[in-house]
Amino acid sequence: MDFRTADEPIVYREFLIYMQTIKGKSPNTVKEYSLDLKIFFKFMKYHFGLVDCSIDQIDDIPINELDYSFVNQIKLTDLFEYLSFMSDVRKNKPSTRARKVACLRSYFKYMNSKAHYIDDNPAKDLDSPKTKQSMPRYLELDECKALLETVRKSNSERDYAIIFLFLNCGMRVSELVGINISDVREDTLVVTGKGNKERIIYLNNACINAIKAYMKVRPVDGVKDRNALFLSKQNKRISVKTVQWLVKKYIKEANLDESKFSVHKLRHTAATIMYKYGETDLRTLQEILGHEQLATTQIYTHIDDKERRKAADNNPLGKI
Repeated sequence: MDFRTADEPIVYREFLIYMQTIKGKSPNTVKEYSLDLKIFFKFMKYHFGLVDCSIDQIDDIPINELDYSFVNQIKLTDLFEYLSFMSDVRKNKPSTRARKVACLRSYFKYMNSKAHYIDDNPAKDLDSPKTKQSMPRYLELDECKALLETVRKSNSERDYAIIFLFLNCGMRVSELVGINISDVREDTLVVTGKGNKERIIYLNNACINAIKAYMKVRPVDGVKDRNALFLSKQNKRISVKTVQWLVKKYIKEANLDESKFSVHKLRHTAATIMYKYGETDLRTLQEILGHEQLATTQIYTHIDDKERRKAADNNPLGKI
């Protein structure tokens, strides 16, 4: 994604380039930053009374003419107004607003301390909204087996290998579609995660056999991306949307609730199984999943905390 030629307003075009080329953020993350900043500046223009429109017409406000002097007048109280708008009018959830706060913090920090386009950083004391820590949804072992059996009956070695890797390796969908043939090395798999960071995932024999079975039938002639491991029916690298669609399809065919389970829930499932049954410690699980912070991985300790269960069982009052 090249923002040097993209039609992005000057007030944040350099920031997007910086986040992608210097900070190493993924194209998807940079695209989210772009969308967040776009609506932010549209609201700011409305907020400052520079357009004659209703609040429902904010999406139609042009912002290409904005310059750094406009950014320099934005204060912390203006950011509060924006977050109030996203909450009360746009009905954004706390988790969504928290992401937007993170974007604003990064943006104004860059504008103030890196690019020196503004005198003060209005987002320096901007607090992130509290988010509810919910337990991750995951498939139980019998549901995993039912799903795999459903995929097996489809006679699609490709789809079986995809679902099997999700359930065993806990990778993200973007990581799976990005796998090249050369990334599979005997019993290891190299995946590229967030921030273009590579990590090694070890493959068990079942994963290796699933990949080998697919490679025997993987198309050879007319392939448009010869490096890609998983191909679409058009012989191109399989897309994220296609993978999301086929996962939903098999979940429905396995008589599981397609409204509750998705590709990302398969990642949760793999992590849960590794922690709950494989007795994988948190540090190892963090490395397998590619989490930057251990706190992100710790959510899985609440799924089946053996020590806390043992403490409850050993309480003398529990035997009355």
